[in-house]
Amino acid sequence: MNKWLPAFLLILLLTACKSQPTPVADVVDQFDADRYLGKWYEIARMPHSFEEGLQGVTAEYRLNGDGTLEVTNRGFHVKNQEWQTAIGKAEPVENIKAAYQVTFFWPFYGGYYVSWLDDNYQQAIVTSDSHEYFWFLSRTPNVSQPDLDYALAKANEWGYDIDQMIIVDHPAGVNHSN
Repeated sequence: MNKWLPAFLLILLLTACKSQPTPVADVVDQFDADRYLGKWYEIARMPHSFEEGLQGVTAEYRLNGDGTLEVTNRGFHVKNQEWQTAIGKAEPVENIKAAYQVTFFWPFYGGYYVSWLDDNYQQAIVTSDSHEYFWFLSRTPNVSQPDLDYALAKANEWGYDIDQMIIVDHPAGVNHSN
């Protein structure tokens, strides 16, 4: 075995764990984490493998005693006819109120930035460190077409390929309380 392999793997692991935030869009200036807690419905997102085939997708945020957030993502996998759940942890980024480093698979973290939020905390746009991740979230499973158009216009303004955007289905038969 190469004697440098363990050192190389350690360096690779440490550099992949956490990095300085590099949001692709600004984060909201006035952010109240307590008002952000609770359940959000995913309305639109960029495609990625960990949500492939899911509908009725929600994210729920709970405050932990140490100031981090527990993140529970759920979605109904149509092909397998079963709910899939992933639980992660979001750590606040120092000096940036609407920014978190989220992990679902320790030690790998990704940026989570609330880049737009309506005044009533009913709709939000979340971006990340790359144009691969974008989420338009709502407190309800359905939004108006003008609201969706606004979110897609923001995505386009921030450099996202909106032709790739997936509009998440929330069928009436999917029980979101599971």
